[in-house]
Amino acid sequence: MSLKKFKTNDIILNTMKTHPECEFFVFDGVVYYNNSPHPHSGAFSANVLNVSPGFISLYEYNIDKLSGSNNFIYPFITKDSSGGSFKTAVCSQKNGVIADNEWITAEYGDSLYGTYPQTASITRELLGQPTGSATAGTRAKMYTTGTDEDGEPTSEPTTVSGVQIYSEPTYRHYWSLRNRLNNYEYMSPHFAITGSLVGPNATGAWWDPASPMRDGVEVSWIKDQQIINLISIPSIFYGSTIKPGTVSLKWYFTGSLAGELQDTKQNGELIQVSGSSQGFASHAVGSDGTGSVAGVVLYNEGFILLTGSWALNDETIPLVKDDTDSYSPSWRYFGAGTQDGVTQATTATAFNSASFSLSFKGTTETQVMTMFANAKRGEVNYSNNPTFLEYGQDVLNKTSSVVYEENPSRLIKNTVSSSYTDYSASFKRQVYVSRVAIYDESRNLIGLATLSNPVLKEEDQDFTFKIRLDM
Repeated sequence: MSLKKFKTNDIILNTMKTHPECEFFVFDGVVYYNNSPHPHSGAFSANVLNVSPGFISLYEYNIDKLSGSNNFIYPFITKDSSGGSFKTAVCSQKNGVIADNEWITAEYGDSLYGTYPQTASITRELLGQPTGSATAGTRAKMYTTGTDEDGEPTSEPTTVSGVQIYSEPTYRHYWSLRNRLNNYEYMSPHFAITGSLVGPNATGAWWDPASPMRDGVEVSWIKDQQIINLISIPSIFYGSTIKPGTVSLKWYFTGSLAGELQDTKQNGELIQVSGSSQGFASHAVGSDGTGSVAGVVLYNEGFILLTGSWALNDETIPLVKDDTDSYSPSWRYFGAGTQDGVTQATTATAFNSASFSLSFKGTTETQVMTMFANAKRGEVNYSNNPTFLEYGQDVLNKTSSVVYEENPSRLIKNTVSSSYTDYSASFKRQVYVSRVAIYDESRNLIGLATLSNPVLKEEDQDFTFKIRLDM
């Protein structure tokens, strides 16, 4: 059968934009993704991804496998002259301890192994110490070691022209985001590292004690000097960007909603839209934080930074790892237990009074190619299916060492149905189209579209097959 070339109007390229919704629920140090329970593996009968609760498998390898009976697959490479390697390097180990500056050395022919599945989930990091002096921008001082007049060792802060010199920051993730925060200051002043706001406080809105505003008095802050709650969302959950206006954070205390944040302005500000008067000994309008900005969200980068430290109620519970002290529920502790080591074992039993919900919509853009394969009248009237010809006919007419001639008189099977018994209808050329093949310029088969049910095409009919390919 001859090939037909797609014309200019037969191919359409467009972009399909979707907004899939994601929801995470955190309780007692366990993360649940889209309300999915955590199934047990090894039954060989279910879609078990072999990942921890709250995680997804990036490539969905090792589905429903169990070590020892249906062993996991794993990546490996053999050291040879081709130069293949893994993206990450592994240090050598001595007695179970990784040795500094000593890397695994492999000889030619040795195999290097990796692990599957590869996973992703949201994480939380508290940048600062509630009971200490460390804040998000804390950096360690550099010290000069010397000896005093008695020969005893001394350590003095290194100074240059009277200015103390600092080494690497304590919380590197915050410092890596400082430029991005300042870059988005045009969307809202709350992104600024150093910011100020002036305005009335007629609604009685409650502001961060570290950044107070009362009755038109200027409010100012320096994020370097604040304790920041950082929530990190991998891009596999939201695609190219988080859809503005869809972010919601809910703080639950003993099962009751204590407060909710939403980006109602769609500019990255996380504004408390609801609170609970329950739990306050003396509740005043706005004292639960309603109307206040508790943080910002970086839509393109997938980060949420929370600085709101006002109490959501009068209760106190342990919320910090390796710290049994109790703290008032506030947005700086939102998501405690999200891959940050905070559990009942590292705090206290009362930690399970807190639970959290994070939901948003992502943005995915899929390039879609739509192709129209036209089968005009008088075309597409032959089939390579052997049943297209009458059964029992000779295929060859003549064959020898110099001649190969097929039988030119073979008859096509008449597939036209008749309404009468034992009566054959008049012959009509017709075929059943079951597949449409797509070839490249070099006539290499690159795609095959199969119809769910073959379509009858008669000689006097025009057909157009619509083929869509997501790229």
